Amino acid sequence: MRPLGKTGLRVSEMALGTWGLSGDAYGPVDRTQQERVVRRALEMGLSLIDTADAYGAGHMESLIGGVLRDTERDVVVVTKGGIDRTTSPARKRFDRLYLRACVERSLRRLGLERIDVYLLHNPSPAVLTAEPSEAIDALLELKHEGRIGHWGASVGDVAVGRAALRKGAEVVELAYNLMHPSDLHRLAGEVMVAGAGVLARSTLAYGMLAGGWSRDHEFPPGDHRADRWTRIEFERRIEQLAALRFLVNGDVRTMTAAAIRFVLSNSIVSCAVLGPRNVAQLEDIVRDVGMGPIYLRDAELGRIPRALESVGIDP
Repeated sequence: MRPLGKTGLRVSEMALGTWGLSGDAYGPVDRTQQERVVRRALEMGLSLIDTADAYGAGHMESLIGGVLRDTERDVVVVTKGGIDRTTSPARKRFDRLYLRACVERSLRRLGLERIDVYLLHNPSPAVLTAEPSEAIDALLELKHEGRIGHWGASVGDVAVGRAALRKGAEVVELAYNLMHPSDLHRLAGEVMVAGAGVLARSTLAYGMLAGGWSRDHEFPPGDHRADRWTRIEFERRIEQLAALRFLVNGDVRTMTAAAIRFVLSNSIVSCAVLGPRNVAQLEDIVRDVGMGPIYLRDAELGRIPRALESVGIDP
């Protein structure tokens, strides 16, 4: 368990993320399987669930709410708002009335009286730096009213993360993995000064760091990775991954284990958000990472920056 910044909450080092599970990212997932994954995660001791009102158009929040009603476990729920999917294409909305309505809908779906942590879902820097910031004022009102416990932002880059921290965000969520470590490293000092909790997402780089793909791997229709990487980009990442395979040695038996241990070796990370799509994936990840202390050795950590630089990755 680790503290979630200065929120007073303690959370398991690994958390359950539900974007992939929702079916939005990698293709459909059967509802029975979705529920089994959430229940199994709680059984295994994962004590934080990360979701959003946009995942499955609210379906994931409703499913999580149903599972929570059947459990007596102490679970920290993190959800997000600010993406309006009632229009085509979807648009971002961070005005006060919309966010307040989002929180009320999320509370109903989750079956909660208070959401532990509420995050703005990938806002722009302008949303946060406006004077006054309508979005932040709305969340502070909701916190004062007891509808949310703590607020923060799920961010896409350093600029947004910095703006959120300087406005008092209690939790930030951002991509952090062996192939994309630089954003959190650049924000580390400000995270520590702010005492903010850090949720590290994309810990396996959308599956790349599991290390199981060949250069000619193809993604099926409906899988966001088919559009995320061009063939040249994909092959380049496969080549870059080879420079990190020295991490697989001793009790670190797989690249998955190395990737998650790398994330958890950073003491400012509150938890690594996992994204399994079925129970077998969840169990395999946790089994690969192994029993604690689940970190990389100092010698391996010291080699990583040079290895990344050698293949063109900013450490």
